[in-house]
Amino acid sequence: MITARLLQGGGALRWTLLVVGLVVALALPWFVYPPIATDMIAWALFAVALDLLLGYTGLLSFGHAAFWGSSAYATGLVAIHTGMPFYVAVLAGALVAAALAVPIAYLSVRRTGIYFAMVTLAFAQLIYFVANQWRSVTGGENGLQGIPRNLFGLDLSDGFYFYYAALPVILLGLFAAWRIVHSPFGRVIIAIRENPARARALGYSVDRYKILVFVLSAFLAGVAGGVYAIGHGFASLQEVYWTTSGKVVVMTVLGGMGTLWGAVVGAGIIVQLEDYLATAGIDANGIVTGAIFAITVLLFRKGIWGTVAQLLGRRRRDDRDAEPGPVRPATTTEEHADAR
Repeated sequence: MITARLLQGGGALRWTLLVVGLVVALALPWFVYPPIATDMIAWALFAVALDLLLGYTGLLSFGHAAFWGSSAYATGLVAIHTGMPFYVAVLAGALVAAALAVPIAYLSVRRTGIYFAMVTLAFAQLIYFVANQWRSVTGGENGLQGIPRNLFGLDLSDGFYFYYAALPVILLGLFAAWRIVHSPFGRVIIAIRENPARARALGYSVDRYKILVFVLSAFLAGVAGGVYAIGHGFASLQEVYWTTSGKVVVMTVLGGMGTLWGAVVGAGIIVQLEDYLATAGIDANGIVTGAIFAITVLLFRKGIWGTVAQLLGRRRRDDRDAEPGPVRPATTTEEHADAR
């Protein structure tokens, strides 16, 4: 069967998914309002960044808005005051987010479970307070406005063209996340998620690996936050508020933790759903999104993409078991004796 042949090797399925994903990314602004398409890919990278912590390392962070938002502000400031291409501004914002993550990681990774989540939330609220009070830099409640889309003199005022200018940055971030997961480092963080004591007994510095993956996750979240700020032309307190952290957690869990693809799917669903509700004039974002999230968690324990991946894996095993093995000719007792 075609399905059996497609799933015969993990490599074939992986390349098929990559090609399909790339085609969808390239075609997205033709079928979705371009600014919404830009939001989708930015939130997708943000969700993938969180998935490195939540899905692959087993650390639930409720404070990732600190890195998304701090990068948004830093990116905006660099773009406004230097006039550099927005690629440079986004990189600067991501580096600021990574630098901010270092002390937070050192103070957080010694905690686990809900305690880790609460510590990261506390730090995120601290960043929110600083952003609100430092009005001369962040604009306070008015936000940072007038962030330009500079790129070597190109006119990117049209959201359609900006999407294709921002897409390579997002794809590089997604590739970096994929490379991290499929590297020896990725195997170690998965081992830490499964059994930290055993990983420590094997000689791995568990806290050091957690700090490193935390900083890498913050860097990718910063890239996403910078693209988001450039796309909207402003950075506001909403970017560092705790609801932003909760929103990206919902995206990751909805799509499926520990899958990367699930984070992308979850982000696309939530962003498109919010746009549809806003367009339809339905002022019940939280209720509708929460209901869909609850139903998904109850019916699809591994998330949408996680459940699909599980079904495909089961189908692959069933097809492999159904394939006839090599038939060996029957031998008589005399032939056995001659063979001996």
